Amino acid sequence: MRIRRSVRPVHTLAGILLAAAVALTGCSAADDTGAASSAADKAAAGDAGAAEAAGEGAGDSKPAAAPTLPVAHVIRTASLTVQVGNVSEALGEARTATENAGGYIGDETTTRDEEGAEHTRVVLRVPVERYDDVLTGLQGTGRLLERTAKAQDVTDQVVDVDSRIASQRASVARIRELMNRATELSDVVTLEGELSSRQADLEALLARQASLKDRTGMATITLTLAEKPVAGEAKDDDPGFLDALAGGWDAFVTVLRWIALAFGAVLPFAAVALVVVLVWLRLRRGRRRTLPDGPGQD
Repeated sequence: MRIRRSVRPVHTLAGILLAAAVALTGCSAADDTGAASSAADKAAAGDAGAAEAAGEGAGDSKPAAAPTLPVAHVIRTASLTVQVGNVSEALGEARTATENAGGYIGDETTTRDEEGAEHTRVVLRVPVERYDDVLTGLQGTGRLLERTAKAQDVTDQVVDVDSRIASQRASVARIRELMNRATELSDVVTLEGELSSRQADLEALLARQASLKDRTGMATITLTLAEKPVAGEAKDDDPGFLDALAGGWDAFVTVLRWIALAFGAVLPFAAVALVVVLVWLRLRRGRRRTLPDGPGQD
């Protein structure tokens, strides 16, 4: 009986120890699982943050993915020839339209042909944004005889000049810095010559930049205004009675003129011939009077 009592407590103690071991194993597994889940959460949070940052970066990099095109720099020129009834009035309208658009008048030349018709050639400079409006308005001042329009893209030239100007300015700044540090006279003289050369190149680039800016910012329109011929509309009509009468009278006057010219040309020769004939007749009469009488006359 004692043996049975001593065995049960041992079995009970072994069961308690086994239960405690299982409990400890479960706690460690739970801790490991929690740690794993925490690391996973952190990794997920990190991935989410990275994804969010990537999303923000992608959102910020949208303009880089689809960059805006550079502003185009185009030189626009046009040439118009318009036939008008009054050149002075049409020129005044062109001046007004140009000044209202914010432009100005350039060269101007006015001439008259053999028939007295006036011709004016004027160069107009207008802002590019008002170029089409002014061109359309000038075409409506009269009868359009000729139109030529050109557009030259100089964006590459503008970008190249701007880049070269930036580089040249940096180069000039470096030369100035070296001059400030130079202690030898020979070095100073050499650097001054180099500085003068680079400044001259910079000024040339700045002048080219200003020229491109002027030509791309202001369009050039060369306008030629020509007066209508005075009697140009009736030349194709059939001639009438008055036209025939006027033509006949002109022919009659022309014939009389030629006859008078011919008479005037022959008159000196006729006068000389008449004098010669009169002298010959006078000499002949004198000769008859001086001839002796025939034989048988005492």
